[in-house]
Amino acid sequence: MAIENTKDKILSVANKLFSRFGFHKTSMDEIAKIARKAKGSLYYHFASKEELFKEVVSKEIVNLKNQLSIIMSNTDLSASSRMKTYLIKRMEVLNDASNYHETIKADFFEHFDFIDDLRNELDYWEKESLKKIILQGIDENEFAAVEDIDVLLDVFIMVLKGLEIPFFLQNKYEKYSPYFEGLIGILTKGLAA
Repeated sequence: MAIENTKDKILSVANKLFSRFGFHKTSMDEIAKIARKAKGSLYYHFASKEELFKEVVSKEIVNLKNQLSIIMSNTDLSASSRMKTYLIKRMEVLNDASNYHETIKADFFEHFDFIDDLRNELDYWEKESLKKIILQGIDENEFAAVEDIDVLLDVFIMVLKGLEIPFFLQNKYEKYSPYFEGLIGILTKGLAA
């Protein structure tokens, strides 16, 4: 139990420091100092700073998936309502995922290869989730049949990722979040039958 508490404490402190100072400006020494743990304790749980950062980002992604899974499991929603709710919640949760923002920033300057698998797995998970929504809409004659749903999903993910840059890195989320519903209305109308 004490070992798990130590790991949780390290993750909590690392999350705060990475969020505040970024990956490169946060040191394992500083994490150990703030967590009041021996540096060896950090390396007992995490082989490197990269592994620790990956775990912090992984927790943010798990939180995102958990929040979106609630929407996916709500069978009372129409496909367009589910799409709207999903996309608004996605941006809301990612707005608070400051370490995920660090990975977006890294795409411009250098690539964090050590988290590629996390990001690829999230892309796959999102494509499968969005595919379920689109297929529900097609089945219920709310959306038109799609010739190549995989291409549509690839473009959809590209559009979402394109929005992440101004929303999260240029701090425009608050400015544009009141308009999400209208933007998403355009997307769902484009899918309409």
